[in-house]
Amino acid sequence: MSAEQRKVAVLGGGSFGTVIANIMAEKGIQVAQWMRNKDRADEINQQHTNSRYLPDYPLSPALTATTDIESAVVGAELVFVAIPSQSFRSVVHQIKHIVTEQQCVISTTKGIEGETFSLMSQILKDELPQANVGVLSGPNLAKEVAQHQLTATVIASNHEPLRAAVQDALQQSYFRVYASSDTYGVELGGTLKNIYAIAAGLSAALGMGENTKSMLLTRSLAEMSRFAVSMGANPMTFLGLAGVGDLIVTCMSSLSRNYRVGFALGSGISLDEAVKSLGEVAEGVNTIRIIKEKADEMDIYMPLVAGLYEIVFNGAHVKEVAKALMTSEQSTDVEFVLPRTTV
Repeated sequence: MSAEQRKVAVLGGGSFGTVIANIMAEKGIQVAQWMRNKDRADEINQQHTNSRYLPDYPLSPALTATTDIESAVVGAELVFVAIPSQSFRSVVHQIKHIVTEQQCVISTTKGIEGETFSLMSQILKDELPQANVGVLSGPNLAKEVAQHQLTATVIASNHEPLRAAVQDALQQSYFRVYASSDTYGVELGGTLKNIYAIAAGLSAALGMGENTKSMLLTRSLAEMSRFAVSMGANPMTFLGLAGVGDLIVTCMSSLSRNYRVGFALGSGISLDEAVKSLGEVAEGVNTIRIIKEKADEMDIYMPLVAGLYEIVFNGAHVKEVAKALMTSEQSTDVEFVLPRTTV
């Protein structure tokens, strides 16, 4: 099937949804981007910009936006869902009666539904049992992709034709798509790294040094993989783009929403003010609470999450939490080489 004959839907009008819609429109694929806001849809159709989320970045004139979710999804080979986790299920539920078993539905959302501890792929399977499901994740800062800076991502699914179709649709000279069958691991990597980006922003605001940054990144990776493996993921996934790759970019870039929230907190700004000034959803804030509760329930050792929880939600002082972390029980470096209980 030629690019012109293909139809793809992107649900969501935020920065990343707009970016991937634009990638495919630039290739000549027929893309319908659904969003709730009519004014924003009109702006994309008439001015070829999304000034709220991607100011100053021109979009392909071929990209079409709509507020009619049914017209966007019907007949689409691929349906990308780029909706914040809090609204994810309600939006997907709207297309339950439309999606067919021939369609592939791919989540790009990096978050967890708190009430059920469901990842977005699990919500897709709950709501759309007839569809083929995948997850797209990786170090993909939307503004850099919009600038056509070299970027790579991962499409994870047990359905090989879905992986191949997504690779074909999104592959560009500046955007490379790798494949994985570890859907749960790829999705957990993209979700968990948001927590540690907040920690990185905090440490940067407090002027902590390069040694601290290095320690924070590597211990974050250990903590992420420990939790994910406890949940059934493959630890090797965390050595790739969706693990260490996404962790590095999110923890080291001021373009990261969660990093900016952490930096604001470290600068003395309240959590409510930090989130409000962002103007976008920072999934990591809610994820801290959800993961802390799950780690406590399953008795998974996550000292960074526990410390961040105290800082963000209980007003603990960063220096006191850091001191507690540095004086806690010393463990092994890489527990998949030497178990944590063996020192």
